[in-house]
Amino acid sequence: MPEAVRIPAGEFVMGAEDGDEDERPVHTVGVDEFHLAVDPVTNREYARFVREAGHRPPAIYELPVVVTAGGRERERAFRQLAAPYVWADTDPPPERADHPVALVRFDDALAYCAWLASQTGQPIRLPTEAEWEKAARGGLVGRRYPWGDDLDANQANYLPDPSLKAMHGSQTVRAHPPNPFGLYGMAGNVWQWVADWYDAAYYAASPPENPQGPASGRLRLVRGGGWLSADPRHLSCAHRHKVPPDTYSYGIGFRVAY
Repeated sequence: MPEAVRIPAGEFVMGAEDGDEDERPVHTVGVDEFHLAVDPVTNREYARFVREAGHRPPAIYELPVVVTAGGRERERAFRQLAAPYVWADTDPPPERADHPVALVRFDDALAYCAWLASQTGQPIRLPTEAEWEKAARGGLVGRRYPWGDDLDANQANYLPDPSLKAMHGSQTVRAHPPNPFGLYGMAGNVWQWVADWYDAAYYAASPPENPQGPASGRLRLVRGGGWLSADPRHLSCAHRHKVPPDTYSYGIGFRVAY
Protein backbone atom coordinates (compact mmCIF):
# COMPACT_ATOMS: atom_id res chain seq x y z
CA MET A 1 0.00 0.00 0.00
CA PRO A 2 1.19 3.51 -0.71
CA GLU A 3 1.47 5.83 2.26
CA ALA A 4 -1.87 7.61 2.61
CA VAL A 5 -3.58 10.08 4.92
CA ARG A 6 -7.14 10.02 6.17
CA ILE A 7 -9.19 12.91 4.88
CA PRO A 8 -11.94 13.50 7.43
CA ALA A 9 -15.62 13.54 6.53
CA GLY A 10 -17.27 16.93 6.38
CA GLU A 11 -18.17 19.90 4.26
CA PHE A 12 -15.95 22.29 2.36
CA VAL A 13 -16.49 25.18 -0.03
CA MET A 14 -15.78 24.12 -3.64
CA GLY A 15 -14.98 26.44 -6.54
CA ALA A 16 -13.76 30.02 -6.76
CA GLU A 17 -15.66 33.27 -7.29
CA ASP A 18 -12.68 34.81 -9.08
CA GLY A 19 -11.88 31.71 -11.14
CA ASP A 20 -13.01 30.53 -14.55
CA GLU A 21 -16.72 30.28 -15.31
CA ASP A 22 -16.76 26.51 -14.80
CA GLU A 23 -15.48 27.02 -11.22
CA ARG A 24 -18.78 28.70 -10.34
CA PRO A 25 -21.12 28.79 -8.59
CA VAL A 26 -19.12 28.36 -5.42
CA HIS A 27 -20.99 25.75 -3.40
CA THR A 28 -20.78 23.74 -0.20
CA VAL A 29 -20.05 20.04 -0.66
CA GLY A 30 -20.11 17.23 1.88
CA VAL A 31 -17.61 14.41 1.38
CA ASP A 32 -17.38 11.14 3.30
CA GLU A 33 -14.12 10.11 4.92
CA PHE A 34 -11.58 8.66 2.50
CA HIS A 35 -7.84 8.07 2.23
CA LEU A 36 -5.58 9.72 -0.32
CA ALA A 37 -2.01 8.80 -1.20
CA VAL A 38 0.54 11.22 0.23
CA ASP A 39 2.34 11.37 -3.13
CA PRO A 40 1.50 10.90 -6.79
CA VAL A 41 2.38 7.42 -8.05
CA THR A 42 6.11 7.34 -8.79
CA ASN A 43 7.97 5.67 -11.63
CA ARG A 44 9.41 3.21 -9.11
CA GLU A 45 5.90 2.20 -7.98
CA TYR A 46 4.52 2.07 -11.50
CA ALA A 47 7.39 -0.16 -12.65
CA ARG A 48 6.17 -3.03 -10.48
CA PHE A 49 2.76 -2.75 -12.14
CA VAL A 50 4.30 -2.72 -15.62
CA ARG A 51 6.39 -5.82 -14.89
CA GLU A 52 3.83 -7.86 -12.95
CA ALA A 53 0.71 -6.96 -14.92
CA GLY A 54 2.39 -6.81 -18.32
CA HIS A 55 1.01 -3.32 -18.86
CA ARG A 56 2.62 -1.19 -21.54
CA PRO A 57 5.28 1.16 -20.13
CA PRO A 58 5.10 4.93 -20.41
CA ALA A 59 6.24 5.92 -23.89
CA ILE A 60 5.07 7.72 -27.01
CA TYR A 61 2.29 5.67 -28.61
CA GLU A 62 -0.71 6.89 -30.59
CA LEU A 63 -0.50 10.66 -30.43
CA PRO A 64 -3.36 12.25 -28.49
CA VAL A 65 -5.84 14.66 -30.04
CA VAL A 66 -4.36 17.60 -28.13
CA VAL A 67 -1.12 17.01 -30.07
CA THR A 68 -2.39 16.07 -33.53
CA ALA A 69 -4.74 19.07 -33.58
CA GLY A 70 -1.71 21.35 -33.42
CA GLY A 71 0.00 20.08 -36.53
CA ARG A 72 3.61 19.05 -37.13
CA GLU A 73 5.18 21.75 -34.97
CA ARG A 74 3.21 20.66 -31.92
CA GLU A 75 4.03 17.01 -32.62
CA ARG A 76 7.73 17.86 -32.83
CA ALA A 77 7.60 19.76 -29.55
CA PHE A 78 5.65 16.96 -27.88
CA ARG A 79 8.17 14.30 -28.90
CA GLN A 80 11.08 16.48 -27.80
CA LEU A 81 9.67 17.23 -24.35
CA ALA A 82 8.44 13.67 -23.85
CA ALA A 83 11.79 12.03 -24.66
CA PRO A 84 13.25 12.22 -21.10
CA TYR A 85 10.13 10.50 -19.71
CA VAL A 86 10.07 7.53 -22.10
CA TRP A 87 10.91 4.20 -20.49
CA ALA A 88 13.44 1.69 -21.83
CA ASP A 89 11.17 -1.35 -22.03
CA THR A 90 10.04 -2.00 -18.43
CA ASP A 91 12.64 0.27 -16.82
CA PRO A 92 11.96 3.94 -16.07
CA PRO A 93 14.70 6.51 -16.56
CA PRO A 94 16.92 5.79 -13.53
CA GLU A 95 17.31 9.44 -12.60
CA ARG A 96 13.49 9.74 -12.45
CA ALA A 97 12.71 6.68 -10.33
CA ASP A 98 11.25 8.83 -7.55
CA HIS A 99 9.58 11.35 -9.83
CA PRO A 100 5.85 11.04 -10.47
CA VAL A 101 5.10 8.71 -13.35
CA ALA A 102 4.07 10.59 -16.49
CA LEU A 103 2.98 9.69 -20.04
CA VAL A 104 -0.03 7.86 -18.58
CA ARG A 105 -3.54 8.04 -19.96
CA PHE A 106 -6.72 7.99 -17.90
CA ASP A 107 -7.15 4.31 -18.82
CA ASP A 108 -3.62 3.55 -17.63
CA ALA A 109 -4.40 5.13 -14.27
CA LEU A 110 -7.58 3.05 -13.97
CA ALA A 111 -5.65 -0.11 -14.83
CA TYR A 112 -3.06 0.66 -12.15
CA CYS A 113 -5.80 1.19 -9.57
CA ALA A 114 -7.43 -2.14 -10.47
CA TRP A 115 -4.08 -3.94 -10.25
CA LEU A 116 -3.18 -2.38 -6.89
CA ALA A 117 -6.64 -3.24 -5.56
CA SER A 118 -6.06 -6.87 -6.54
CA GLN A 119 -2.69 -6.84 -4.77
CA THR A 120 -3.84 -5.19 -1.54
CA GLY A 121 -7.51 -6.07 -1.13
CA GLN A 122 -8.29 -2.37 -0.76
CA PRO A 123 -10.80 -0.55 -3.03
CA ILE A 124 -8.10 1.49 -4.77
CA ARG A 125 -9.43 4.09 -7.21
CA LEU A 126 -8.92 7.60 -8.50
CA PRO A 127 -10.28 10.37 -6.28
CA THR A 128 -13.38 12.21 -7.39
CA GLU A 129 -13.01 15.84 -8.36
CA ALA A 130 -14.66 16.92 -5.10
CA GLU A 131 -12.42 14.65 -3.01
CA TRP A 132 -9.34 15.94 -4.79
CA GLU A 133 -10.25 19.59 -4.21
CA LYS A 134 -11.12 19.04 -0.55
CA ALA A 135 -7.79 17.30 -0.03
CA ALA A 136 -5.85 19.99 -1.92
CA ARG A 137 -7.33 22.72 0.23
CA GLY A 138 -6.11 20.95 3.36
CA GLY A 139 -8.77 22.52 5.53
CA LEU A 140 -7.89 26.09 4.50
CA VAL A 141 -11.09 27.96 3.66
CA GLY A 142 -11.24 30.14 0.57
CA ARG A 143 -7.52 30.08 -0.19
CA ARG A 144 -6.29 29.99 -3.77
CA TYR A 145 -3.46 27.47 -3.40
CA PRO A 146 -2.84 24.55 -1.02
CA TRP A 147 -0.59 26.82 1.09
CA GLY A 148 -2.43 30.17 0.88
CA ASP A 149 -3.19 33.00 -1.56
CA ASP A 150 0.24 33.92 -2.94
CA LEU A 151 2.03 31.95 -5.64
CA ASP A 152 5.37 30.80 -4.25
CA ALA A 153 8.14 28.97 -6.13
CA ASN A 154 9.29 27.50 -2.82
CA GLN A 155 5.97 25.68 -2.51
CA ALA A 156 5.55 24.03 -5.92
CA ASN A 157 7.26 23.00 -9.15
CA TYR A 158 5.84 25.09 -11.98
CA LEU A 159 7.18 27.28 -14.80
CA PRO A 160 7.65 30.88 -13.62
CA ASP A 161 9.65 31.71 -16.75
CA PRO A 162 8.29 30.15 -20.00
CA SER A 163 11.64 30.74 -21.74
CA LEU A 164 13.12 28.03 -19.49
CA LYS A 165 10.69 25.32 -20.67
CA ALA A 166 13.34 23.22 -22.42
CA MET A 167 15.53 23.15 -19.29
CA HIS A 168 12.72 22.49 -16.83
CA GLY A 169 11.10 19.19 -15.84
CA SER A 170 9.51 17.11 -13.12
CA GLN A 171 11.08 16.76 -9.69
CA THR A 172 11.18 14.04 -7.08
CA VAL A 173 8.10 13.73 -4.90
CA ARG A 174 8.34 15.63 -1.61
CA ALA A 175 10.65 18.24 -3.12
CA HIS A 176 8.34 20.89 -1.64
CA PRO A 177 6.47 21.15 1.68
CA PRO A 178 3.19 19.29 2.21
CA ASN A 179 -0.18 20.99 2.62
CA PRO A 180 -1.92 21.03 6.03
CA PHE A 181 -3.29 17.51 5.45
CA GLY A 182 0.25 16.20 4.90
CA LEU A 183 -0.16 15.73 1.14
CA TYR A 184 2.74 16.49 -1.19
CA GLY A 185 2.50 17.83 -4.72
CA MET A 186 -1.14 18.90 -4.72
CA ALA A 187 -0.04 21.83 -6.88
CA GLY A 188 2.61 21.62 -9.58
CA ASN A 189 5.04 18.88 -10.66
CA VAL A 190 2.40 16.81 -12.52
CA TRP A 191 -1.27 17.28 -13.25
CA GLN A 192 -3.37 14.52 -11.68
CA TRP A 193 -6.20 12.52 -13.19
CA VAL A 194 -9.47 12.49 -11.25
CA ALA A 195 -12.37 10.10 -11.77
CA ASP A 196 -15.03 12.48 -13.10
CA TRP A 197 -16.24 13.33 -16.55
CA TYR A 198 -16.21 17.06 -17.25
CA ASP A 199 -19.28 19.27 -17.60
CA ALA A 200 -18.82 23.04 -17.58
CA ALA A 201 -22.22 23.52 -15.91
CA TYR A 202 -21.96 20.67 -13.41
CA TYR A 203 -21.52 22.84 -10.33
CA ALA A 204 -24.97 24.37 -10.81
CA ALA A 205 -26.59 20.93 -10.50
CA SER A 206 -24.04 19.10 -8.36
CA PRO A 207 -25.50 17.07 -5.50
CA PRO A 208 -24.58 18.43 -2.05
CA GLU A 209 -23.13 15.13 -0.83
CA ASN A 210 -20.34 13.08 -2.47
CA PRO A 211 -20.71 14.35 -6.06
CA GLN A 212 -19.40 11.85 -8.60
CA GLY A 213 -19.51 14.04 -11.69
CA PRO A 214 -21.69 13.53 -14.78
CA ALA A 215 -22.63 10.00 -15.81
CA SER A 216 -20.91 10.49 -19.17
CA GLY A 217 -19.17 13.10 -21.23
CA ARG A 218 -16.63 13.88 -23.94
CA LEU A 219 -13.84 15.31 -21.79
CA ARG A 220 -11.99 14.20 -18.66
CA LEU A 221 -10.35 16.26 -15.92
CA VAL A 222 -6.86 16.72 -14.55
CA ARG A 223 -6.17 18.83 -11.50
CA GLY A 224 -3.35 20.69 -9.78
CA GLY A 225 -1.13 22.05 -12.51
CA GLY A 226 2.28 20.72 -13.46
CA TRP A 227 5.89 21.59 -14.08
CA LEU A 228 4.95 23.23 -17.40
CA SER A 229 2.24 25.44 -15.85
CA ALA A 230 3.11 29.07 -16.51
CA ASP A 231 -0.43 30.31 -15.78
CA PRO A 232 -0.89 30.78 -12.01
CA ARG A 233 -4.56 29.80 -12.32
CA HIS A 234 -3.57 26.25 -13.20
CA LEU A 235 -2.08 25.66 -9.75
CA SER A 236 -5.15 26.86 -7.86
CA CYS A 237 -7.18 24.37 -5.83
CA ALA A 238 -10.32 25.19 -7.82
CA HIS A 239 -8.98 25.03 -11.39
CA ARG A 240 -10.66 22.42 -13.62
CA HIS A 241 -8.50 21.45 -16.59
CA LYS A 242 -10.45 19.59 -19.25
CA VAL A 243 -8.78 17.26 -21.76
CA PRO A 244 -9.88 14.57 -24.24
CA PRO A 245 -9.87 11.05 -22.75
CA ASP A 246 -6.96 9.92 -24.96
CA THR A 247 -4.66 12.61 -23.54
CA TYR A 248 -1.27 11.77 -22.09
CA SER A 249 1.82 13.89 -21.62
CA TYR A 250 5.11 14.37 -19.82
CA GLY A 251 3.22 16.58 -17.34
CA ILE A 252 0.28 14.34 -16.33
CA GLY A 253 0.31 11.68 -13.60
CA PHE A 254 -2.08 10.58 -10.86
CA ARG A 255 -2.46 9.59 -7.23
CA VAL A 256 -4.71 6.94 -5.72
CA ALA A 257 -7.51 7.01 -3.18
CA TYR A 258 -9.53 4.45 -1.24
